[in-house]
Amino acid sequence: MKSRICLLFAAALTACDKPQPPSPGVVAADGTRQPAAATPGETAPPGMVWIPGGSFEMGSGDKPHESPVHKVTVEGFWMDATEVTNAQFAAFVEATGYVTSAEKVPKLEDFPPEDRPNIPVDMLKPGANHFKGTPEAVPLNNPLQWWEYKFGSHWRQPDGADSSIAGRENHPVVCISYFDAEAYCQWAGKRLPTEAEWERAARGGDSRQKYVWGAEFRPGGKWMSNIWQGEFPVKDTAEDGFHGPAPVKSYPPNAYGLYDVSGNVWEWTQDWYSEAYFANSPGYNPKNTIPDNNNPQGRPCRVIKGGSWLCNDCYCEAYRPAGRQEASPDTSTNHCGFRCVKDRTPL
Repeated sequence: MKSRICLLFAAALTACDKPQPPSPGVVAADGTRQPAAATPGETAPPGMVWIPGGSFEMGSGDKPHESPVHKVTVEGFWMDATEVTNAQFAAFVEATGYVTSAEKVPKLEDFPPEDRPNIPVDMLKPGANHFKGTPEAVPLNNPLQWWEYKFGSHWRQPDGADSSIAGRENHPVVCISYFDAEAYCQWAGKRLPTEAEWERAARGGDSRQKYVWGAEFRPGGKWMSNIWQGEFPVKDTAEDGFHGPAPVKSYPPNAYGLYDVSGNVWEWTQDWYSEAYFANSPGYNPKNTIPDNNNPQGRPCRVIKGGSWLCNDCYCEAYRPAGRQEASPDTSTNHCGFRCVKDRTPL
């Protein structure tokens, strides 16, 4: 829980696992390992789509932390067509009695020793990090200007104690930590995607295009995902029709049938985040399994993908498939959720 309220008090991952061997039934092609296809006759799990295995160019030259572009190969897998919704997460909580990170009282000893002197005891209350617009334009180099730790904010009350998810059952669940997402996946018999799997899926089979839908940002003048319009972080004009998260399936799916892999809410992945990982990434089923501090937060973080309703072209622009950001696993925010994947049935 060391970063749950770090946005208020901050004076303010490069090693990788060994490449996994091919799964049974995978054959060589042109001297390289070839990803497996779906098992013949296998029925699609409810709400999931098949992401075929293959090779693609991962990363981009647009941002330093997205480079270098490198070729990777992943095996095929099933992926949730949408982000996990409030209704789906509610079913999990109803079945298990699970309590999320944001609903628990943070303890001082859970924070790094160097941070503890800066944390008032009266701030140790349940809550989540919450976006707040600024009254006027501000430099974009200090996120503390537009984030606050809001008491009483959690998945059932994403905007604070006076809010609820009534009428938003089909919205993506937010205020979810990495641990919460993992717990849901385990209950559902699924798992979180690796960063490479997520990016492979978001690209829809074409690693040349900049956006999940193609090369043009607004084809025909149409907004293709839920992102920020207007001057960030002053005013979102909501030209796309939404302030904050939108219901899932509000925009067209990508070529694989995935909704909202651009914008709406960030999505957790399995990988630890490192600025240097791409330069050392294995080419087959890569997954960064060893945490380090090589990221802007200076503490071990997981990779989140897809951008959110807070992204725009003058700020993070992470609604592209290559977009990536770091997030401490215990952090809960009102712009981050997740979706699950499932391995194919063994041959």
